Amino acid sequence: MTENGKALRRSPGASRTKRDAVRSDRPSTIRDVAARAGVSVATVSRTLAGNYPVSTETRTRVMAAVEALHYVVNVHAKALSGAVAGPVALVIQDITGPSLAHVAAGVEQEATGRGRLSLVCSTHGDPAREDDLVQLMREQHAAAVVLVGGVVPDDAYHRRMSAYAKALDAAGSRLVLVGRPALPAGIPATVVDYDNRGGAFQAASHLLDAGHRRILFLGGEPGFSSADQRREGHLTALRAHSVPYEAELDLPGTYTRASGYRRVRDALDADVDFTAVLAGTDAIAVGAMAALREAGLRVPRDVSLIGFDDVPYAADLTPSLTTVRVPYEELGRTAVRLALDREEAITGDDHVVLSTQLVIRESVRPHK
Repeated sequence: MTENGKALRRSPGASRTKRDAVRSDRPSTIRDVAARAGVSVATVSRTLAGNYPVSTETRTRVMAAVEALHYVVNVHAKALSGAVAGPVALVIQDITGPSLAHVAAGVEQEATGRGRLSLVCSTHGDPAREDDLVQLMREQHAAAVVLVGGVVPDDAYHRRMSAYAKALDAAGSRLVLVGRPALPAGIPATVVDYDNRGGAFQAASHLLDAGHRRILFLGGEPGFSSADQRREGHLTALRAHSVPYEAELDLPGTYTRASGYRRVRDALDADVDFTAVLAGTDAIAVGAMAALREAGLRVPRDVSLIGFDDVPYAADLTPSLTTVRVPYEELGRTAVRLALDREEAITGDDHVVLSTQLVIRESVRPHK
C-alpha cells in the first residue's frame, strides 16, 4: 500500500525476477530448461546431445534457456549413456618431483588434444590409497587410468595390477603402466616403459671410454624395477670394458639429493678411491656435487660426474651436467595415445619401450 491507501502494482518483470531468484537457490534441471524454452524434456535432451535433428528456432530457444538458467549437464548421466568421452586419470606417487611432473604434462597435453579431461591424483606411496583411487576412477568411467612410479615387482604387485586391469577392463576402461614392469600375458593392460638399462650402459660406457676405472655408482633402492635395471646397465658396461666389479663402489640408496650427498661423504670419509661418479638420478648428482665441492674436489677436474633423467635444471648447473635424457613427456603422451587408440578401435601396441639418450655436457673429463 502507498501513503494514500492505494495498492502498489508490481510489474510482471519484478515477479519474474523474484521467481528466478528463488529458482537460483537450487541447481537448474533439464525440466526447468524445457519449461522456459516451451519444449519437451526429450527435445532439450536431443538438442544438447546434438545427435537428433531439431529446427534452428528450437535450438536457439533451448540454448537461450540453458544460458539464462546456468544449466549444467549431468556429466555422470551422460557418461553412463556414452554421450560424453571419459576422462584420463593419472595416478602418481608424488606430483612435486620434476620427472613425474613432466609425465603429467604429457598426459594432460595428449588428453586435451583429444578433447578429454585429465585428472591427476597422488598416492604418496600408499598402496591402499592407490586401490581407492583406481576404484574411484572406475566409478567415474575414466577412459584410461595411468599409473606412474617405481615399484617392487613382487607377487603381491602383480596380483594387485592384474586385479586393477581386469576391473577396469570390465568397466570399459584401460590400465596403463608407465615405467612399471609388464604383467603376465593375457592381462588387459598397456605398458609404456623406457630403456633404463640402455641409458645406464651409455652413461657408464662414456666414463669408461674416458679412461675412468674407479666409478662410484650411486644407484637406487634394490628391488625397485628402475633401480635394478640401471644397475644392470652399469654392470654390463663394466663387463664390456673388462673392468672388475668392486663392491665398495656400489652404493645403493634413495633417489634424493640428500642421499647423494650422504653417500659421497661416506665414501670420502672411508677413503674410497674413485675418479668418477655415476648417479642414478640428477637429484642424486646434485647432492654428490655438493659433497665433492665441500671436500675441495672440483667437477670435472678432480672427479667426473654423470646423472640420469635430464631434468630442466641439469643444463644450468656449474658445470652443466652430463646426464641420460628420459623422454618423460613423451611417456605421458604415448600412454594416453595407446589407451585411447585402443578405445577407438585403432590397432595399437600393448608394450612400448622408449629410448633414452646420453646428453654430453661439461661434467665429464678424460682421466689422466
